[in-house]
Amino acid sequence: MNTKNLLDQLLASGQSLLSQATRGGAPGGGIKVSDFSKGALAGGALGLLLGNKGIQRMGGGALKYGSAAALGALAYRTYTDWQRQQPQDSPQAPAATRTLDRLPSAEAEAHSRGILQALIAAAKADGHIDERERELVQRELANLADDVETRDWLQREIARPLDPAQIAAAATTPELASEMYLASLLAADSQSFMERAYLDELAKQLKLPAGLKEALEKDAAPKA
Repeated sequence: MNTKNLLDQLLASGQSLLSQATRGGAPGGGIKVSDFSKGALAGGALGLLLGNKGIQRMGGGALKYGSAAALGALAYRTYTDWQRQQPQDSPQAPAATRTLDRLPSAEAEAHSRGILQALIAAAKADGHIDERERELVQRELANLADDVETRDWLQREIARPLDPAQIAAAATTPELASEMYLASLLAADSQSFMERAYLDELAKQLKLPAGLKEALEKDAAPKA
């Protein structure tokens, strides 16, 4: 599988989307994914995943990090800043060295899979992906995937019932949990009641300390 390459493409398309929104958007965050051409959205896959959401209400700040490694760097910075504020003997403050930007390629693939899984799940949290849209998303993502194994995996993830506990099970380290939550913030509108509830439950299942959760949300928020 090559989910890291797919994740990079989706994040890069999100960066392009944010750039267009910043240049041509109306005041107040009224820019919507549907306002932009699919050509700028990795074949339309990200646009279909996100639906008709206001880009400035989502993780507009973190979307400027247009690659998996850059997203990992942001999670690493946020995690270590939070870590430094913890008591020296705190069991919640292990050394943070396992974010995606710091992993060898063999480990980066499994790591990327967890992040992409979280991104897809968060995009479904508002319930907008019906059967027809699911087929469209699968088709567009299949155009980006370069092997059958990745395409089959994507189909299973898109079809899977939304379950924060199942998503959180992929987080084998606190650093990966931070990256998965940050990726979820990119795809969910935290002002939506349904999506806010999903994010809160995911953070609970990921066992994110309250201070770290708040720090990740602050870094993912659209910047003025």
